[in-house]
Amino acid sequence: MARAKAKAGYMISAVAEKYQIHPQTLRMYEREGLLLPSRSEGNTRLYTDDDLQRLEVILELTRELGVNLAGVEIILNMREKMAAMQVQIEEFVHQLNVELRRNLAHAAPGPVHALMRVARAEQPPDPPKRKRD
Repeated sequence: MARAKAKAGYMISAVAEKYQIHPQTLRMYEREGLLLPSRSEGNTRLYTDDDLQRLEVILELTRELGVNLAGVEIILNMREKMAAMQVQIEEFVHQLNVELRRNLAHAAPGPVHALMRVARAEQPPDPPKRKRD
């Protein structure tokens, strides 16, 4: 299984070259917990496509927006929490739809577009006319 994983990952030198950063910067991101590449059997760092997407976010935050690493960590954690919340919301909506379908299936069938008698509203009396002098 580790061999299949090794083929799917990018080595640190290739990632550093692609993003024009020093390999030590990638190691520092790993030490700070911002990136967590997998390891091959020979303990070589292997970066997945997900790791590269995360690296791109880190680089955008640091290079283009000037966010420091503590800020990057906070932002990445917030993004993860928001993604988890999105999954929870989607699951909730799905369960709600299942429950709604179940309740509608048990409801008594009836006409969908039935006509209903509506009482006619009374016309308000005309206002009294003023006498002209």
